[in-house]
Amino acid sequence: MATDPEKAFRQTGWAGLRARLFHLYFVLRRPMTLGVRGLIYDTASRSVFLIRHTYVPGWQLPGGGVEVAETLAEALARELAEEGNIALTAPPVLRSMHFNRRASRRDHVGFYLIEHFSQTAPKLPDHEIAEAGFFPLDRLPEGTTPATLRRIAEVFGGEQSSPYW
Repeated sequence: MATDPEKAFRQTGWAGLRARLFHLYFVLRRPMTLGVRGLIYDTASRSVFLIRHTYVPGWQLPGGGVEVAETLAEALARELAEEGNIALTAPPVLRSMHFNRRASRRDHVGFYLIEHFSQTAPKLPDHEIAEAGFFPLDRLPEGTTPATLRRIAEVFGGEQSSPYW
């Protein structure tokens, strides 16, 4: 019997209820949810920037929801600033779009590669972000989410892009 690699990252208890309530709020505000995630790659150190939220398990790529009247690129820039103190210094590259069927039947994610950026200051923990930092590709933290590992493999390992997040 195959094990589900996503099972350890499912939200349960109060954190799971909180995540579902947030998602319900967004579904009511916008019937189809759209998000962005960014793979921030530091070419000099061959490392990627990952975050760990306070309300969902696992290390993942920074990003979040696209607000009303906001472009994907604007949402990405806002989320990177909020979650990592990261500013884009050149336009990000849209790599792929994904259906996030684990979140809902109507959630989609735009996935960007960012190689031109600056970090104004290290990201300190706050109410949303428990930890954040750069990790070498060959030493990703334990608990990196399967979706994050898939996106990294698609960019750096030559894997075919999945239509699913």
